[in-house]
Amino acid sequence: FDCISLLPEVSYRRYASSLKQASLVRPKGWRGRFAFQAISRKHQYIVQKENLLMITMKKSNYNGTESHRMQELHGLPLAAFKRRAGAFMVDFLITAVLCMPLLVFGARLLQHLGLVEENVHLVFDYEHWYSIIPLVAYFSLSLYYGNGQTLGKRLMGIRVVSLVHERISFWHSVERALGYGASFLELGFGFLQYFIDANRRTVHDRIAETIVIQDRKTKA
Repeated sequence: FDCISLLPEVSYRRYASSLKQASLVRPKGWRGRFAFQAISRKHQYIVQKENLLMITMKKSNYNGTESHRMQELHGLPLAAFKRRAGAFMVDFLITAVLCMPLLVFGARLLQHLGLVEENVHLVFDYEHWYSIIPLVAYFSLSLYYGNGQTLGKRLMGIRVVSLVHERISFWHSVERALGYGASFLELGFGFLQYFIDANRRTVHDRIAETIVIQDRKTKA
């Protein structure tokens, strides 16, 4: 029976610190060396236990210390998955409402010019080029000019921020819009990586080097 496993996280740290200090004492005699080795093994065990505990804990704040920009973002509250999914659905519907009339008008114009057949079947999804272009244009332009917020993200109170620049660039906005296609691969597994990534990043987040946070103006 391991009574150490019942200690809370703070006790782990204090106990590990005390063992580390004790391990610095110079051992005397064979009993001292034996005690020193026992303390060292116990110290390593406690540190491993603490690391495992920290990994298994659910993280709700961004953790980044690799660059100055990441240090600035350290501790910001990350957006919940349901808010991100809701924002995406709102933006998708807005794109459909705005772009379908343009696609229908373009199809009729091509019919009038005799460039296409009389019966044109339009499908608004990620598989046809005529639907990909409006989607990429909407998501990239609205994200760039909205400073990380599309209409759906503004409605849901979330914002996309860059891990590289203080303001998300136009190229990163385009990369992120195109990255939705990669997230849709393998039955949408790219979106589900939100639940296994330490900083709640999906595939298109990693492609564009971004994270999604709660807008500071929005109350939790």
